[in-house]
Amino acid sequence: MKKENVSDIIGHIDDKYVNEAAEYAVSLEHKNAGRRTASPERSAKKFRLIRFAIPAVCAAVLIGIGAAVTAVAVENRAYSEAAAFFEENGLSTEGLSRSDVKNVYRDITTKSFTFGKTAEVLRRAVPGLEIEQDEPSPEELAALWGRNVFMNSQPQPMKMITKTRNGVNYNVDHRYVYDEKRGFEVLDKSILECYRDEKLFWSAEFKDFYIDNFAVFKEGTVIWGGNEIYSTVDDIKYGWIAFADNAGNVKWQRRLDHGFEWEYIVSVLSNGDGTLAVIGVGDFKYLCLSCYDVGGNETGFRKTDAGDHLVVGNTARLGDGYIIQLLNHTAGGTAERLCKMDREGVVTDNFSYEADDCDYSITDMAEFEGKIYLSAYAVPKQYDEGGRHEIANILDYADSNYSPSYAFSEGLTQAVRDNYTAILLICDPEGGAPKTFRSVKGSLGGKLAAREDGILEWDVESVYAAYYSPATSSFSIGGSCKVFRYTFGADGSLIGQKDTGEYVPYRR
Repeated sequence: MKKENVSDIIGHIDDKYVNEAAEYAVSLEHKNAGRRTASPERSAKKFRLIRFAIPAVCAAVLIGIGAAVTAVAVENRAYSEAAAFFEENGLSTEGLSRSDVKNVYRDITTKSFTFGKTAEVLRRAVPGLEIEQDEPSPEELAALWGRNVFMNSQPQPMKMITKTRNGVNYNVDHRYVYDEKRGFEVLDKSILECYRDEKLFWSAEFKDFYIDNFAVFKEGTVIWGGNEIYSTVDDIKYGWIAFADNAGNVKWQRRLDHGFEWEYIVSVLSNGDGTLAVIGVGDFKYLCLSCYDVGGNETGFRKTDAGDHLVVGNTARLGDGYIIQLLNHTAGGTAERLCKMDREGVVTDNFSYEADDCDYSITDMAEFEGKIYLSAYAVPKQYDEGGRHEIANILDYADSNYSPSYAFSEGLTQAVRDNYTAILLICDPEGGAPKTFRSVKGSLGGKLAAREDGILEWDVESVYAAYYSPATSSFSIGGSCKVFRYTFGADGSLIGQKDTGEYVPYRR
């Protein structure tokens, strides 16, 4: 297994070396942003330059600041010195004239940072960006708490699921009837409804299975789930998949049966040619790929032993294959890795990410313009035998400062914000190594969506309120996060951000 040490990739340049360069880069970015004619939704937030921890880049700054430029009489000698400096320290001369190269060299070595192209040279060598986001004010916290943070933080009945994207809503409802033989209610039918402009556009009913999830493609909607289990004896869990066209007509539905006692579907991906890749788990051990054609016929199946206690997380298309997040839950915690799978279901590679000072959790992934984008969040390493490794430090703080009752304070909210950093990793699709990244402090990485117009959307969940609830069985720290949506162009550049006005619950 390949391990990419993210702490060796993501880091900060020491302010005493490049503070002037960073300030200049921010100033230049604000000037450029001011020239844009896009709507406020697409206006970029301020950010500061940070880097990959590449020794050559460190050397570029360390060597440059301590050097003094000596006047030379011959232009060739001046250019040769500047070009050698670029080459030795990993700086690119792409798009620069001979005069530009000399000016950038002089700008760095004299700590002037006044030449217009210096910031771009440094930005290319140091491509990571930390996106700065305003923290919630005390007034916002108070208003949020008084209005809806408590309701947003409580577990809600699992009756209806709503997914909203581009103004279209999809609601899932499950209807139950009383079974006299069993003496309790059983599933009667599952219903998927599609709304446009708050009006019902179509609905589809399924009597054979409980809807777990669905995915909308240009060809139509794929719905999947499984039969309900009402006892622990002699019950077999089957996966089910169905397809409805864009008018809501159910064209076909199939039950998966590959010889497992327990089989469930995790996700369904479109191959782009009308066929579907169904990724699932068999008997909590086997990673499964089933392939279906446009008529719902299974054209292939393969299972791979991926280890006991297997859980499959996020999935995405990757070229002509797939990238899949694998989680193995054991008594010692959760091991997380990514695997690459080809179109036939053969696992071709495995890799994971680790750091010495923090842990990373991947929340979503997408292929965009030939690269892998991973939405994640980082938390400081916390050594806790109780299994609450993500919030152990927060619980220590809460136990020391609050009585065992519902307690909300700005101090606790800040402690939770300090614990999280949202990360967007932009990775090489071949080896999986991060090439650059974006980060937002006080937040968790959320959903990714690649739009048809060539724009990538990244939702970031900024912690806005938190409270301590040690008596609650399902969580100890509850709260609410405000959703900000960042947009990126085809080259991975940040082109805008939007406060969506939406809130999502935080529970740990």
